[in-house]
Amino acid sequence: MKSCLLLILLFPLMGAIINSLAGMRLPRRLCQTIACGSVWASFGCSAAGFFLLQGPVKTELFRWISAFDFHAPAALRFDSLSAIICLMVTFVAGMIHLYSIAYMREDKDYLRFFTLLNLFLFAMLLLLLADTLPLLFLGWEGVGFCSYALIGFWYREEANATAGRKAFIVTRIGDVAFGVAIFWMFTLFGTVSISEINQMGHLIPVSTVTLLGLLLLGGAIGKSAQMPLMVWLPDAMAGPTPVSALIHAATMVIAGIYLLCRFFPFIGISPLVPAVIASIGAATALYAASSALAQRDLKRILAYSTMSQIGLMMLGVGSGAITAATFHLLVHAFFKALLFMGAGCIIMATGHEQDIFKMGGLRRKLPRTFWPFLVGAASLAGLPLTGGFFSKDAILVAVYAKGGLLYPILFVLAECTALLTAIYTFRMVYLVFGGEERDVQTVVPRSMEITLIPLAVTALFGGLLNLPEYFSWPGWLGNYLSPFMGIPEIRQGAGLEIILQIIAAFIALAGLVIAHTRYSGGRWQARQQSLLERKITAFFLEGWYFDRLYRYLFVRPYNAVSTFLWTGVDEGIFGKFVDSLGNICGVAGESLGRWSNGRISIYLASFIGGAVLLLVYFAWEIIS
Repeated sequence: MKSCLLLILLFPLMGAIINSLAGMRLPRRLCQTIACGSVWASFGCSAAGFFLLQGPVKTELFRWISAFDFHAPAALRFDSLSAIICLMVTFVAGMIHLYSIAYMREDKDYLRFFTLLNLFLFAMLLLLLADTLPLLFLGWEGVGFCSYALIGFWYREEANATAGRKAFIVTRIGDVAFGVAIFWMFTLFGTVSISEINQMGHLIPVSTVTLLGLLLLGGAIGKSAQMPLMVWLPDAMAGPTPVSALIHAATMVIAGIYLLCRFFPFIGISPLVPAVIASIGAATALYAASSALAQRDLKRILAYSTMSQIGLMMLGVGSGAITAATFHLLVHAFFKALLFMGAGCIIMATGHEQDIFKMGGLRRKLPRTFWPFLVGAASLAGLPLTGGFFSKDAILVAVYAKGGLLYPILFVLAECTALLTAIYTFRMVYLVFGGEERDVQTVVPRSMEITLIPLAVTALFGGLLNLPEYFSWPGWLGNYLSPFMGIPEIRQGAGLEIILQIIAAFIALAGLVIAHTRYSGGRWQARQQSLLERKITAFFLEGWYFDRLYRYLFVRPYNAVSTFLWTGVDEGIFGKFVDSLGNICGVAGESLGRWSNGRISIYLASFIGGAVLLLVYFAWEIIS
């Protein structure tokens, strides 16, 4: 098992190293084969580890950091949680790598792209397998760096470079909180082993657990783009579409969910932290779903949908339903990768057009893209019997069963989110594929469309991973996770679950009907919006004006203070002082320089004057 774990990490890392060092001397096809082959080799090792796993496996590779009483070995942990997510990550990443070969066929920087893509996967797998906090933080920062480099991949355009910097800076805010939590936990427990820390939470006061849990949550909301650190994700669409698929489905944004799931035995001790997690998740889910309603950019719609779905996962974690949150994380990875890759096919076919209001009629032009995309949309909207339907239902059932004063409110917010999700999802489908036929400017490579099929199958039948109790094969994922995570699987009554599923099905179908009524057949063109509707649309289109709010609260004051310190203090005080001192020295030097003119009479007079001054000084000393 140790060799298997090591190979899971080494394959994508070696792919990145080989292509970065020797790729310029190798044929393009060979470089692409190395990049894709390394990912599928890692998937093979993940699958082998998944099937061989009999219990949690912990292995120490080598002693990484050792100073005084601080010891941080390079230790890996492979249990049910990391095993199932590693399997998903490598599978989805493998499909994205294959898709990228055709998508990046005309890009001259393909070598940098595939190197960063391999490195991105390595950092994510390191994050998933790490058993020590420093090693996890290394993977955590690795995915942050790779996302920065890939979001701004086309850096020659200023907007793309700015989007990369924005993602990097905003997520650093959460990383500071996570870093503080790491140092604090080592100070309290004397260890950086995650598995040991999870078992020692009862040794410290609940208030301390609460503060540590909130710091970990700070790191999670930064990486997973939750409120209030969610503003970077919509702009992250500046990178190539395969990058968007990888970030949203299998790497960056799920890192925060994984962190909270991994530490839930510790942070779950505090009653406040799960409530805060659930509240932030529900609020973000509703915020992002409402913002997606007004977007025109195809990829921004999917970006807001990711933010919303991650919010539902947060809600699941906050409700203590780790299995349900993990279930939705897995299914979401399948249908979100499918939707982004389908969007890439659409964008390529329409000559890099991303405005859905300038599309239409593509169902007949792109049938091999339409049907998989429709499956992904149905799963995102939670239509009955799709994978997304069962995974969302598992979260909603857990939230409803939680009870109390807070969770019924969060349940209502989640149901509202589900309705909005169905509306904006099929709004997107109708505007892109329905209506009048448009010309297709570019033929989509068959290899890109083929990669959509496996993802469509997994998105459609992903519900089989954790069917409800009343099925003959219920709860496989829950039974798989419970023994190794130490978290008991809580199953609700079949009657309650059926009632909630009927409600969820009705809401999803209602959203479909609303979208059909408003957007099918070009009906959106025949209706003029009122002034109030235009203002609401603008409000949602700008993401509730959070970017503008942050610009007023943080960016402008920071720029004002920086400008004052630069022009007022640095240049106005220190700069002028240094310039004045230089001018004084220059004037003094010029004055003294006038004595050096080569005239002997002036030199003799200076000598005599100096001698007289010395005599006067000594005479004064003798008299006094």
